[in-house]
Amino acid sequence: MRLAGILLHITSLPSSFGVGDLGPTAYEFVDFLEASGQKLWQILPLNPTCMEFGNSPYFSISLFAGNPLLISLELLCKEGLLSDKDIQRAKFQSDRVDYERASRIKMELLEKAFSNFSQTPEYLSFEEENGYWLEDYCRFKVLRDRFKKPWREWESESVKELELQIKKEKFFQFLFFKQWKTLKAYANSKEIRIMGDLPIYPAFDSSDVWSHRDLFKLDENNMPYVVAGVPPDYFSPTGQLWGNPVYNWDRLKETGFHWWIERIRHNLKLFDLLRLDHFRGFVAYYEVPASEKTAIVGRWVNAPAEEFFAKLKREFPDFPFVAEDLGLITPDVERIRDSFGFPGMKVLAFAFEEDNHPFMPHNHQKNSFVYTGTHDNAPIRSWFLEELSSASKERLFRYLGRAVDEEQVSDVLIRLAYMSVAKACVIPMQDILNLGKEARMNTPGKKEGNWEWKLKSIPDEKVAQRLRELCTTYGR
Repeated sequence: MRLAGILLHITSLPSSFGVGDLGPTAYEFVDFLEASGQKLWQILPLNPTCMEFGNSPYFSISLFAGNPLLISLELLCKEGLLSDKDIQRAKFQSDRVDYERASRIKMELLEKAFSNFSQTPEYLSFEEENGYWLEDYCRFKVLRDRFKKPWREWESESVKELELQIKKEKFFQFLFFKQWKTLKAYANSKEIRIMGDLPIYPAFDSSDVWSHRDLFKLDENNMPYVVAGVPPDYFSPTGQLWGNPVYNWDRLKETGFHWWIERIRHNLKLFDLLRLDHFRGFVAYYEVPASEKTAIVGRWVNAPAEEFFAKLKREFPDFPFVAEDLGLITPDVERIRDSFGFPGMKVLAFAFEEDNHPFMPHNHQKNSFVYTGTHDNAPIRSWFLEELSSASKERLFRYLGRAVDEEQVSDVLIRLAYMSVAKACVIPMQDILNLGKEARMNTPGKKEGNWEWKLKSIPDEKVAQRLRELCTTYGR
């Protein structure tokens, strides 16, 4: 089946509360997807974000928990946990995501909802089903909030006097997963599948590392002696020093990859498809000594990819995974990807850097997902105006058989994606609306100002009709 979809994160949905959430506009967006003939909604990770980590969904304090910021206050009002007056007072205007203000207002109201809540069988069932990660996460979150420093510097790990706060954190998680489950069911009822995103690493200061120290490369003082990153590339001449701890794959292998299996099982309850972020890191990962200031000095280390993916195949026979196979992809990564049948990614924003580039549409394979750009790229309009070299621009025009300008370039590349033989094409909402640099979601290596773009309103019927026509024309 040939599919078309849209990449739009939950935080980017229109909102009167400073940040997009799981409320009414999320359902409006699902209706828009249906009206547009789209069968796929791709989002970014739903894990908790922190202002001190630049609000990145890829740098979280938990790879299992949901982000309370995404809980809809309007839906809590419908349930009787908040009043209409509470909701009206919480509204404010913002052109971009205002994480600080949204967090302050939302957390205050979520606490109020907690005080109005009585445990239900549904809540108790949630607590029991998710106990394997929920208890650790909530204890970690409460202690972290109390001491306001990384876990290895805590004075104590006693939580006796903090039981009420732990219950509160569990309640927030219950709300998040309840609202997400309902939204996903609504999307699925419209034959729309949701594609989630699985960040490869947690943050060091996370419940995952705190509660599973043996699974990461830490020294006797519980400090990472090597950290994750990627060597110099298209995005950065000094590479990207992510700073996350890297896995102790020997230990993971000894446990039958239990932690990873649990993590993926958890995520497959939330999503229909999973994008495996930094796929090449499952084959060989780049580690940098923790003392380094850039990622220039580092080394590649092999991971047990064959055994790991064979185990995944046995556990999850449907194998609903997509490999994020961008960056420095070597023959061993391609061999593992192809031998296990992972669809890879083709990004048109990279396709015109050289003649006959593998990402040019005539080189695509059916078992792949094609994009105009990803959340790490500039929107196509901005890419065309500010990043595309004159030689690449000439190559693009030659490929198209004509010159185009910034008003036309997004539409032209979207059409190339739709006509590709790739079984799925996914277009960022910014490109569908032909937006410029103001709509960029993330600039790798930049510390602040990322993840803040949001839609003013759900696009109209005219946009839906244009996408529907593309689906009809190219059999998606």
